[in-house]
Amino acid sequence: MVIPAYNEEQGIATVVQRVGEWLDEHDLDHEIIVVDNASEDTTVSVLAPLVDGERVQLLQNDSNHGKGYSMRRGMLAARGELRLHCDADCHTSLPSLERMLELIQDADVVVGSRLAAGAQVGRRQPLARRIVGRSFVDLCRVILSEPTRDLFCGFKLWRAPAAIDAYSRTRLDGWTFDAETLAMARALGYRIREVGIHWADRPGSRLSMRKVFVPVVRELIAARRHVTAEAAAAPERLVPETAERS
Repeated sequence: MVIPAYNEEQGIATVVQRVGEWLDEHDLDHEIIVVDNASEDTTVSVLAPLVDGERVQLLQNDSNHGKGYSMRRGMLAARGELRLHCDADCHTSLPSLERMLELIQDADVVVGSRLAAGAQVGRRQPLARRIVGRSFVDLCRVILSEPTRDLFCGFKLWRAPAAIDAYSRTRLDGWTFDAETLAMARALGYRIREVGIHWADRPGSRLSMRKVFVPVVRELIAARRHVTAEAAAAPERLVPETAERS
């Protein structure tokens, strides 16, 4: 399980404890990797008592490189056959992990979704922000020709080969990295499933779509060219015809 963190002193220790307890209760051998993106608060110090170098590891970026950089670093450092991208508020989604573990038997990536059938969203963002956010996600999907509806939900389960292949080839270091990694995995021939999950949005997001719209569109257009080039250069992958695709 890979958890990116930036200024998460208020809740990161609780999240790591709850995640570890859930995995132990379900008898799942695991490692939890927290990647700290040069936090300016006490995130590192509050985590210190939990870090044992085996079940709980802490990787620290030398400077703030972005969430995408942190996830790439954590995913490529992980050792598990299955690797879960889990945002710092992911513990509310743990009840959905059992279903995702079932689906991964016939898939390479299972994307937790707040929009797919069966999703149970507790706390929602304000309506105006949801409309703007979903319109932007739809634009990202069009640019990258990626059918996944909820590109940026922070709860995704990867098989190790798919994670390594996709993350080792991607370039985006910012928060739009999800769109590039999913598009890359699909272009390489990996099977992607999307499933509704339990979720509760955290209040307090300060991201301004107006400020980031133009640069993000530019980087996604560049990412599309990069994904196409990488897929063309990669060895052909054979995906079982019986596997269900999304």
